[in-house]
Amino acid sequence: MKIILRGVRGSIPTPGPDTALYGGNTSCVEVSEDGWMLVLDGGSGMRISNTDIRPANKRIDILLTHLHLDHIMGLGFFKPFFDPELEVHIWGPASSVQTLYARLSRYLSPPLFPVLIRDLPCRLNFHEIEDSVFEIGPFTIQSAYVIHPGPTLGFRIRGRNSVFTFIPDHEPALGTNGILENSQWISGIDLASGADLLLHDAQFTTEEYSFRIGWGHSSMDDTLRFASIAGVKHLLLGHHDPSHSDEILNNLLADLRERYNYVFKYELAAEGMELQLK
Repeated sequence: MKIILRGVRGSIPTPGPDTALYGGNTSCVEVSEDGWMLVLDGGSGMRISNTDIRPANKRIDILLTHLHLDHIMGLGFFKPFFDPELEVHIWGPASSVQTLYARLSRYLSPPLFPVLIRDLPCRLNFHEIEDSVFEIGPFTIQSAYVIHPGPTLGFRIRGRNSVFTFIPDHEPALGTNGILENSQWISGIDLASGADLLLHDAQFTTEEYSFRIGWGHSSMDDTLRFASIAGVKHLLLGHHDPSHSDEILNNLLADLRERYNYVFKYELAAEGMELQLK
């Protein structure tokens, strides 16, 4: 399973020299295996997704964790939407109020965007999912609701030989004293359990988080604890706060490594990073 990070910033794009190392684009990750391609989230990083080469099966699947703007703002700039020979499937969280198509149409339509979603020339298909298990090519995918404002999913993607878990917006520490001791009650734990690679929300420092409890995001310390409880092998801390420059992030990572010596590997997610899971 090959994974390429196209955007790992949170909340709003922050391009510029101060964010060149870890990147300024918002959430987007490519996952590929055996000629099949998944695109996780449609943030601004989706514009630079490697889709100039048409997949041999002429199909691309987009999995949306939720519909906050920083996770869908790149949809209108995704080249495969404008290729009539491609079949594009969009999978996203179900809602009791409106269909996935109707909710996305509110963004992909004037005055917010000049092109209507119904006018896209690709063969477009929509799938509403909840706590679900489904298959796409060689992938078996488990989706589950996680703690974040509005219907929000995390994804556990099992390829032929490895597991990648993607939970870019998540606040599992909403117990009365932080993360609960009993793991069966921790939001998202089943998705992350034993994963070869976990990309997880780590937007805030502990101090920043103390003023933002309930916003739907995690502190770096809580993310490390979540990964430890889940028994993951490799953790990528992502959804970097727009106010955190490369220098700030490097200092925060150095501080974490001084204070924690977990048995698993952990590092900051960086735009352009490529990983091969075997």
